[in-house]
Amino acid sequence: MDSLACFLVQSMQNKDSLKIEGVVTESLPNTMFRVELDDGRVILVTLKGTLRRRYIRIFPGDKVLVEMTKYDKERGRIIQKYRK
Repeated sequence: MDSLACFLVQSMQNKDSLKIEGVVTESLPNTMFRVELDDGRVILVTLKGTLRRRYIRIFPGDKVLVEMTKYDKERGRIIQKYRK
């Protein structure tokens, strides 16, 4: 990518979000999950829209990357599933 494209990608990203790894502990209805983060907290998360549209399946025990805002520490969004 050239420097202009890198600048546009960085400026479009949400600067108020935190990205933390975790493990899915429980699957709930309506694409909701409970995830235990690496720091020991358990939060309620949902799937990112692109993961939902691509029918990415998430199961208990899967390692995921969770995006959280700095304003709400109890909820988040799964933005990536790591391969085993």
